Amino acid sequence: MTQSAARQDLHAGPQSSRALVINNLVKEYTPGKPVLSGISLEIEAKDITAIIGPSGTGKSTLIRCINRLVDPTGGDILFMDQNLATLGGRSLRNARRHIGMVFQEYNLLERLSVMENVLSGRLGYVSPIRAWLRKFSSEDIDKAFDLLEQVGMSQFADQRADALSGGQRQRVAIARALMQSPNILLADEPTSSLDPKTSVEILELMTEQARKRHIPVMINIHDVSLAKRFADRIVGMSAGKVIFDGPPDQLENDHLKAIYGGEDWLT
Repeated sequence: MTQSAARQDLHAGPQSSRALVINNLVKEYTPGKPVLSGISLEIEAKDITAIIGPSGTGKSTLIRCINRLVDPTGGDILFMDQNLATLGGRSLRNARRHIGMVFQEYNLLERLSVMENVLSGRLGYVSPIRAWLRKFSSEDIDKAFDLLEQVGMSQFADQRADALSGGQRQRVAIARALMQSPNILLADEPTSSLDPKTSVEILELMTEQARKRHIPVMINIHDVSLAKRFADRIVGMSAGKVIFDGPPDQLENDHLKAIYGGEDWLT
C-alpha cells in the first residue's frame, strides 16, 4: 500500500477501522545498527494491542517513535491523516494532544497535587500563558474530578503525588492521559514497577476505560500472561522485527521460543 493510499484509507469515513498505520518504520541510534528493522503494523480502532518481546528488542523504541519522544530514522507513522514521522514544531505539538501516554515510572509532577497532575493533561489545549499559570476552565476542572472518580482516586485530589503508592500514581497517570481526550493510548511497561495484584488492577482499569471510550491501546509489556489476558491482539518482537502478530489464543510455545529464544524458561 502506498503512503497516499494508506492515508486515504485511514480516514475513508466512519467505516474505517484503522486508527494507526505504521509503514516500514526504522530506528537507528547508531548508523548501520537498527533497533527497529522495517516495522509495519496496522492498529485497529478500539482494539487492545500488546507488544511483547525480550529487553532490548525495540518495544519501547516503537512506542516512543509513535509519539515522537524518539525520532524515527525512516518510515511512516500515519495517524489522523498526518505522518507523525515527519511532523515538527506546532504541528507535532498539536498531534500529540491526541496521543495519551502512560509511562513505566508514572512521570508525575511529584510536588504537585493529584488534581494538578490530572489537569496537566490539558496543557496542550490552553494558551502558553494560561499553561504557565496553570489556569484551567471550569469544564476542565469538572472533567478532572470525574476522571479521578472513575479511576478511584477522587479522595486523593488534594494530596501531593509524591505521597502516593505506585499503583495510585499509575491511576493518576491514566487519568491524566484520558484528560487529553486522546484518539489513541500508548503505555510503556505500565506495570513493571507494580506487584502482581496491582498490575492486574491497573490493566483492568486501563482497558476498561479505553473500551468505554472506544480508544485503541498499544501496551508494551513483559508479562506474557497479562498480555494474553487483556489484549485483543499480540505483537511479538525480536531483534527489532515482528515475529508474531495475531490473537492471544494463537500464541503458542513455538512462537514464544522464536520471540525470546530457548525453551527452559517455559517449563
